[in-house]
Amino acid sequence: MQSDKEVTIYDIAAELNISAGTVSRGLKDHPAISKKTKKKINDVAMVMGYRSNTFASNLRSKRSNTIGVIIPRMNSNFMSSVIAGMEKVANEASYNLIISQSLESAQKEIMNVKTMFNNRVDGLMISLAYDTDDVSHFDILLKKGIPLVFFDRVLEHPLCTNIIIDNKKAAYEATKHLIEQGCKNIIHITGPLARNVYSERFLGYRSALQDFGLEFHDANMMITKLDEQAGIYTAEKIIQMNPRPDGVFVANDSCAVMCMSVLKHSGIRIPDDIAFIGFNNDPISRVIEPNLSTINYPGFEMGEIAASKLIGHLNKERNINVTNSITLRSELIVRASSVRI
Repeated sequence: MQSDKEVTIYDIAAELNISAGTVSRGLKDHPAISKKTKKKINDVAMVMGYRSNTFASNLRSKRSNTIGVIIPRMNSNFMSSVIAGMEKVANEASYNLIISQSLESAQKEIMNVKTMFNNRVDGLMISLAYDTDDVSHFDILLKKGIPLVFFDRVLEHPLCTNIIIDNKKAAYEATKHLIEQGCKNIIHITGPLARNVYSERFLGYRSALQDFGLEFHDANMMITKLDEQAGIYTAEKIIQMNPRPDGVFVANDSCAVMCMSVLKHSGIRIPDDIAFIGFNNDPISRVIEPNLSTINYPGFEMGEIAASKLIGHLNKERNINVTNSITLRSELIVRASSVRI
């Protein structure tokens, strides 16, 4: 009958006839232990079913080597790219990630923060939900000295770093491109303006209109959830508009693609009748015909930098609060959906 007794370093030491201290150092890849001895120790540990007691180790070091990540939804290529960048850096530094979704709910976000706190994460990286209007629920972490990094959707906080792009500039360039293609009646489909990414993209859109002598009309801004259903809804609204717009700037690609698809099925020609540009450079932007013009948003790099800043702070290599905001570069990618001249 198999024993339920947990295998210890002393059992491995007895099997190899070496000291428990040598086993411990070998399992931790200590440079004082030869590669040959390390291999023997690890091979025997695997055969015997040894498991490192990370819980006890964490209690001693007061570290869990775990970082929390809270995102709105894991339903976009952009967010998947961010997570991939975080995982790369975290794995290289021997940290684990716990990932949770707020599902665009501030209340769920508050619950996620409490869960992260109770799981003793060493730090937390967050992209805020649609309806989060303050960051007081993060105080439980900050009071314990647990560092926070906000990325993409952020709120200003004196103790936290933000990783962003210049959303206003990117939106300005997108709108300017449509104007240069001859568009004079451009609508903007966006998300809740409480979030920095959408309020800043709106400001960029409106600034471009103003600089090129075009009027802004309230009816030309549609605030939605930016999902596929929003794409269908906005397309139906566009079909009923009189006069119809000749240009559409959408704050993400998935909504833009669905909107384009519905309009095409109704007989509207893109870009001849209505030129389109999206945001994020998701793979779907290269599948739709015509291919969607968009803003390239460096998700993987954003994830790498967020994790690097946080882990650097945890390892006392740098102070996370030295630079309160880090702005990454974005890029306008022109494709067939917006080229009219």
